[in-house]
Amino acid sequence: MTAIAKKEIKPMKQKEIKADRAFNIFVGVMVTLVLLVTLYPIYLVIICSFSDASLVTSGQVTLYPRGVTLLGYNAVFQNQELIHSFFNSVLYTVTGTVISLVVTMGAAFTLSRKFPGKKLLSFLFAFTMFFNGGLIPTFLTIRDVGLYNKAWVCILMGCVSVWNVMVARTYITSTIPEALYEAANLDGASQMQYFVRIVIPLSGTIIAVLSVYYGVAKWNDYWTGLIYLQTRSLLPLQTILKEILASLESSRELLMSMVSDTAAQDAELLNRAQIAKYCIIVVSTAPAVVLYLCMQKFFVKGVMIGSVKG
Repeated sequence: MTAIAKKEIKPMKQKEIKADRAFNIFVGVMVTLVLLVTLYPIYLVIICSFSDASLVTSGQVTLYPRGVTLLGYNAVFQNQELIHSFFNSVLYTVTGTVISLVVTMGAAFTLSRKFPGKKLLSFLFAFTMFFNGGLIPTFLTIRDVGLYNKAWVCILMGCVSVWNVMVARTYITSTIPEALYEAANLDGASQMQYFVRIVIPLSGTIIAVLSVYYGVAKWNDYWTGLIYLQTRSLLPLQTILKEILASLESSRELLMSMVSDTAAQDAELLNRAQIAKYCIIVVSTAPAVVLYLCMQKFFVKGVMIGSVKG
Protein backbone atom coordinates (compact mmCIF):
# COMPACT_ATOMS: atom_id res chain seq x y z
CA MET A 1 0.00 0.00 0.00
CA THR A 2 2.85 2.36 0.87
CA ALA A 3 4.62 1.60 -2.40
CA ILE A 4 1.40 2.32 -4.32
CA ALA A 5 0.94 5.62 -2.47
CA LYS A 6 4.49 6.66 -3.23
CA LYS A 7 3.95 5.75 -6.85
CA GLU A 8 0.79 7.83 -7.02
CA ILE A 9 2.29 11.02 -5.56
CA LYS A 10 5.37 10.86 -7.75
CA PRO A 11 5.29 13.99 -9.96
CA MET A 12 4.98 13.44 -13.68
CA LYS A 13 7.96 14.36 -15.79
CA GLN A 14 7.13 17.16 -18.16
CA LYS A 15 8.12 16.75 -21.76
CA GLU A 16 10.44 19.34 -23.19
CA ILE A 17 9.16 20.65 -26.47
CA LYS A 18 11.50 21.63 -29.31
CA ALA A 19 11.04 25.36 -28.73
CA ASP A 20 12.02 25.02 -25.06
CA ARG A 21 15.01 22.86 -25.96
CA ALA A 22 16.20 25.36 -28.56
CA PHE A 23 15.75 28.24 -26.12
CA ASN A 24 17.68 26.42 -23.38
CA ILE A 25 20.53 25.68 -25.79
CA PHE A 26 20.63 29.32 -26.92
CA VAL A 27 20.69 30.59 -23.32
CA GLY A 28 23.40 28.09 -22.42
CA VAL A 29 25.58 29.17 -25.34
CA MET A 30 25.13 32.88 -24.54
CA VAL A 31 25.89 32.38 -20.85
CA THR A 32 29.00 30.37 -21.74
CA LEU A 33 30.22 33.11 -24.11
CA VAL A 34 29.63 35.83 -21.51
CA LEU A 35 31.44 33.72 -18.92
CA LEU A 36 34.43 33.24 -21.21
CA VAL A 37 34.59 36.93 -22.11
CA THR A 38 34.44 37.82 -18.41
CA LEU A 39 36.92 35.27 -17.09
CA TYR A 40 39.53 35.30 -19.85
CA PRO A 41 41.08 38.71 -18.92
CA ILE A 42 41.42 37.51 -15.32
CA TYR A 43 42.93 34.23 -16.48
CA LEU A 44 45.31 36.08 -18.82
CA VAL A 45 46.61 38.28 -16.01
CA ILE A 46 47.23 35.21 -13.85
CA ILE A 47 49.16 33.24 -16.50
CA CYS A 48 51.15 36.34 -17.51
CA SER A 49 52.26 36.76 -13.90
CA PHE A 50 53.91 33.33 -14.08
CA SER A 51 55.37 33.67 -17.60
CA ASP A 52 58.64 34.90 -19.06
CA ALA A 53 58.71 38.69 -19.58
CA SER A 54 59.89 38.61 -23.20
CA LEU A 55 57.23 36.07 -24.19
CA VAL A 56 54.49 38.13 -22.58
CA THR A 57 55.66 41.34 -24.25
CA SER A 58 55.81 39.66 -27.67
CA GLY A 59 52.23 38.38 -27.25
CA GLN A 60 53.08 34.66 -27.17
CA VAL A 61 51.26 34.02 -23.88
CA THR A 62 47.56 33.56 -24.64
CA LEU A 63 46.22 30.24 -23.34
CA TYR A 64 48.80 28.89 -20.88
CA PRO A 65 51.92 30.19 -19.10
CA ARG A 66 55.20 29.94 -21.01
CA GLY A 67 58.66 30.08 -19.48
CA VAL A 68 57.22 29.69 -15.99
CA THR A 69 59.02 31.89 -13.48
CA LEU A 70 58.41 33.46 -10.07
CA LEU A 71 60.67 36.46 -10.59
CA GLY A 72 57.71 38.85 -10.62
CA TYR A 73 56.34 37.60 -7.30
CA ASN A 74 59.83 37.66 -5.78
CA ALA A 75 60.18 41.30 -6.84
CA VAL A 76 56.76 42.15 -5.38
CA PHE A 77 57.33 40.54 -2.00
CA GLN A 78 60.82 42.01 -1.72
CA ASN A 79 59.46 45.54 -2.16
CA GLN A 80 59.04 46.77 1.40
CA GLU A 81 56.88 49.73 0.38
CA LEU A 82 54.39 47.43 -1.32
CA ILE A 83 54.26 45.12 1.68
CA HIS A 84 53.76 48.05 4.06
CA SER A 85 51.04 49.55 1.86
CA PHE A 86 49.33 46.14 1.69
CA PHE A 87 49.00 46.04 5.48
CA ASN A 88 47.85 49.68 5.41
CA SER A 89 45.04 48.68 3.05
CA VAL A 90 44.08 45.78 5.31
CA LEU A 91 43.90 48.12 8.30
CA TYR A 92 41.92 50.78 6.43
CA THR A 93 39.54 48.21 4.96
CA VAL A 94 38.76 46.33 8.17
CA THR A 95 38.45 49.41 10.38
CA GLY A 96 36.55 51.43 7.78
CA THR A 97 34.12 48.59 7.07
CA VAL A 98 33.31 48.11 10.76
CA ILE A 99 32.69 51.85 11.27
CA SER A 100 30.62 52.03 8.08
CA LEU A 101 28.45 49.11 9.18
CA VAL A 102 27.80 50.66 12.60
CA VAL A 103 26.86 54.05 11.15
CA THR A 104 24.83 52.60 8.26
CA MET A 105 22.79 50.22 10.40
CA GLY A 106 22.21 52.97 12.98
CA ALA A 107 20.99 55.39 10.32
CA ALA A 108 18.86 52.71 8.66
CA PHE A 109 17.21 51.78 11.95
CA THR A 110 16.49 55.46 12.70
CA LEU A 111 14.88 56.00 9.28
CA SER A 112 12.77 52.86 9.75
CA ARG A 113 11.08 54.35 12.83
CA LYS A 114 8.24 56.89 12.85
CA PHE A 115 9.15 60.30 14.26
CA PRO A 116 8.48 63.99 13.48
CA GLY A 117 10.64 65.27 10.64
CA LYS A 118 11.33 61.84 9.14
CA LYS A 119 10.42 62.96 5.61
CA LEU A 120 12.74 65.96 5.80
CA LEU A 121 15.59 63.82 7.11
CA SER A 122 15.05 61.24 4.37
CA PHE A 123 15.07 64.03 1.78
CA LEU A 124 18.38 65.37 3.13
CA PHE A 125 19.88 61.88 2.90
CA ALA A 126 18.66 61.42 -0.67
CA PHE A 127 19.83 64.92 -1.66
CA THR A 128 23.46 63.94 -1.08
CA MET A 129 23.12 61.15 -3.64
CA PHE A 130 22.71 63.69 -6.45
CA PHE A 131 24.66 66.74 -5.27
CA ASN A 132 27.97 67.19 -3.44
CA GLY A 133 30.33 70.03 -2.67
CA GLY A 134 33.05 68.99 -5.12
CA LEU A 135 36.74 68.26 -4.69
CA ILE A 136 38.00 71.66 -3.51
CA PRO A 137 35.39 72.24 -0.74
CA THR A 138 35.87 68.65 0.39
CA PHE A 139 39.66 69.10 0.49
CA LEU A 140 39.33 72.32 2.50
CA THR A 141 36.94 70.61 4.92
CA ILE A 142 39.28 67.66 5.42
CA ARG A 143 42.16 70.05 6.06
CA ASP A 144 40.21 72.22 8.50
CA VAL A 145 39.01 69.28 10.62
CA GLY A 146 42.58 68.02 10.93
CA LEU A 147 42.32 64.83 8.87
CA TYR A 148 44.72 65.87 6.09
CA ASN A 149 47.73 63.54 5.88
CA LYS A 150 46.30 61.32 8.64
CA ALA A 151 45.49 57.63 8.39
CA TRP A 152 41.96 58.35 9.62
CA VAL A 153 41.11 60.08 6.35
CA CYS A 154 41.32 56.73 4.51
CA ILE A 155 39.10 55.14 7.15
CA LEU A 156 36.42 57.83 7.45
CA MET A 157 36.25 59.05 3.84
CA GLY A 158 33.18 57.51 2.20
CA CYS A 159 32.13 56.09 5.55
CA VAL A 160 28.43 56.10 4.65
CA SER A 161 26.72 55.28 1.38
CA VAL A 162 23.17 56.64 1.27
CA TRP A 163 22.18 53.86 -1.12
CA ASN A 164 23.34 51.27 1.42
CA VAL A 165 21.40 53.08 4.13
CA MET A 166 18.23 52.88 2.03
CA VAL A 167 18.81 49.19 1.32
CA ALA A 168 19.34 48.44 5.02
CA ARG A 169 16.26 50.47 5.96
CA THR A 170 14.16 48.52 3.45
CA TYR A 171 15.47 45.25 4.90
CA ILE A 172 14.56 46.27 8.45
CA THR A 173 11.06 47.46 7.56
CA SER A 174 10.24 44.48 5.33
CA THR A 175 11.86 41.67 7.31
CA ILE A 176 11.53 42.53 11.00
CA PRO A 177 7.85 42.76 12.02
CA GLU A 178 6.62 45.75 13.98
CA ALA A 179 5.11 43.37 16.53
CA LEU A 180 8.63 42.61 17.79
CA TYR A 181 9.16 46.27 18.60
CA GLU A 182 5.81 46.49 20.36
CA ALA A 183 6.59 43.38 22.42
CA ALA A 184 10.05 44.70 23.33
CA ASN A 185 8.52 48.06 24.25
CA LEU A 186 6.01 46.39 26.55
CA ASP A 187 8.88 44.55 28.24
CA GLY A 188 10.57 47.87 28.95
CA ALA A 189 13.27 47.74 26.27
CA SER A 190 14.66 51.05 25.08
CA GLN A 191 15.30 51.93 21.43
CA MET A 192 18.99 51.12 21.84
CA GLN A 193 18.28 47.77 23.50
CA TYR A 194 15.83 46.85 20.76
CA PHE A 195 18.38 47.82 18.10
CA VAL A 196 21.29 45.91 19.66
CA ARG A 197 19.47 42.81 20.92
CA ILE A 198 16.83 42.29 18.22
CA VAL A 199 17.52 44.24 15.03
CA ILE A 200 21.24 43.47 14.74
CA PRO A 201 20.94 39.68 15.35
CA LEU A 202 18.10 39.46 12.80
CA SER A 203 20.00 41.47 10.17
CA GLY A 204 22.83 39.04 9.47
CA THR A 205 22.05 38.83 5.76
CA ILE A 206 22.11 42.56 5.06
CA ILE A 207 25.17 43.04 7.28
CA ALA A 208 27.04 40.43 5.23
CA VAL A 209 26.02 42.12 1.97
CA LEU A 210 27.01 45.57 3.20
CA SER A 211 30.32 44.17 4.46
CA VAL A 212 31.18 43.10 0.92
CA TYR A 213 30.07 46.42 -0.59
CA TYR A 214 32.01 48.56 1.89
CA GLY A 215 34.99 46.20 2.06
CA VAL A 216 35.55 46.08 -1.69
CA ALA A 217 35.07 49.85 -2.02
CA LYS A 218 37.61 50.53 0.73
CA TRP A 219 40.09 48.01 -0.66
CA ASN A 220 39.94 49.49 -4.17
CA ASP A 221 40.11 53.12 -3.04
CA TYR A 222 43.25 54.82 -4.40
CA TRP A 223 41.82 58.34 -4.81
CA THR A 224 41.75 59.19 -1.09
CA GLY A 225 45.42 58.36 -0.59
CA LEU A 226 46.35 60.18 -3.78
CA ILE A 227 44.65 63.44 -2.76
CA TYR A 228 44.75 63.56 1.04
CA LEU A 229 48.02 61.81 2.01
CA GLN A 230 51.57 63.06 1.64
CA THR A 231 53.46 60.66 3.91
CA ARG A 232 54.36 57.59 1.86
CA SER A 233 54.27 55.28 4.87
CA LEU A 234 50.50 55.94 5.12
CA LEU A 235 49.63 55.24 1.48
CA PRO A 236 47.31 52.28 0.73
CA LEU A 237 48.24 49.56 -1.74
CA GLN A 238 46.02 50.80 -4.54
CA THR A 239 47.66 54.24 -4.54
CA ILE A 240 51.13 52.67 -4.75
CA LEU A 241 49.90 50.42 -7.55
CA LYS A 242 48.51 53.44 -9.40
CA GLU A 243 51.89 55.16 -9.15
CA ILE A 244 53.68 52.06 -10.46
CA LEU A 245 51.34 51.81 -13.44
CA ALA A 246 51.81 55.51 -14.23
CA SER A 247 55.59 55.22 -14.01
CA LEU A 248 55.58 52.17 -16.29
CA GLU A 249 53.62 54.02 -18.94
CA SER A 250 55.96 57.02 -18.82
CA SER A 251 59.01 54.74 -18.96
CA ARG A 252 57.57 52.93 -21.98
CA GLU A 253 57.10 56.21 -23.87
CA LEU A 254 60.67 57.27 -23.01
CA LEU A 255 62.23 53.97 -24.10
CA MET A 256 60.35 53.94 -27.39
CA SER A 257 62.08 57.21 -28.31
CA MET A 258 65.58 55.84 -27.54
CA VAL A 259 67.71 53.50 -29.67
CA SER A 260 70.89 52.36 -27.96
CA ASP A 261 72.40 49.46 -26.01
CA THR A 262 71.40 51.14 -22.78
CA ALA A 263 67.84 51.48 -24.05
CA ALA A 264 67.79 47.76 -24.86
CA GLN A 265 68.87 46.95 -21.31
CA ASP A 266 66.29 49.35 -19.94
CA ALA A 267 63.68 47.71 -22.15
CA GLU A 268 64.52 44.35 -20.59
CA LEU A 269 64.10 45.87 -17.15
CA LEU A 270 60.80 47.34 -18.28
CA ASN A 271 59.63 43.90 -19.44
CA ARG A 272 60.38 42.52 -16.00
CA ALA A 273 58.54 45.44 -14.46
CA GLN A 274 55.55 44.57 -16.63
CA ILE A 275 55.54 41.05 -15.18
CA ALA A 276 55.74 42.53 -11.70
CA LYS A 277 52.72 44.64 -12.62
CA TYR A 278 50.69 41.51 -13.36
CA CYS A 279 51.83 40.02 -10.07
CA ILE A 280 50.80 43.16 -8.21
CA ILE A 281 47.35 42.99 -9.80
CA VAL A 282 46.94 39.37 -8.70
CA VAL A 283 48.07 40.11 -5.14
CA SER A 284 45.92 43.24 -4.82
CA THR A 285 42.70 41.73 -6.21
CA ALA A 286 42.91 38.33 -4.50
CA PRO A 287 41.40 39.50 -1.15
CA ALA A 288 38.41 41.11 -2.90
CA VAL A 289 37.78 37.98 -5.00
CA VAL A 290 37.96 35.75 -1.92
CA LEU A 291 35.53 38.04 -0.07
CA TYR A 292 33.06 37.86 -2.96
CA LEU A 293 33.29 34.07 -3.11
CA CYS A 294 32.68 33.75 0.63
CA MET A 295 29.66 36.07 0.59
CA GLN A 296 28.12 35.19 -2.78
CA LYS A 297 25.17 33.34 -1.24
CA PHE A 298 23.96 36.62 0.25
CA PHE A 299 24.08 38.59 -3.02
CA VAL A 300 20.75 37.45 -4.49
CA LYS A 301 18.83 38.39 -1.37
CA GLY A 302 20.72 41.67 -1.14
CA VAL A 303 19.79 42.62 -4.70
CA MET A 304 16.14 41.72 -4.12
CA ILE A 305 16.11 43.86 -0.99
CA GLY A 306 17.31 46.85 -2.95
CA SER A 307 14.60 46.36 -5.55
CA VAL A 308 11.74 46.57 -3.05
CA LYS A 309 10.13 49.96 -2.64
CA GLY A 310 9.97 51.14 0.94
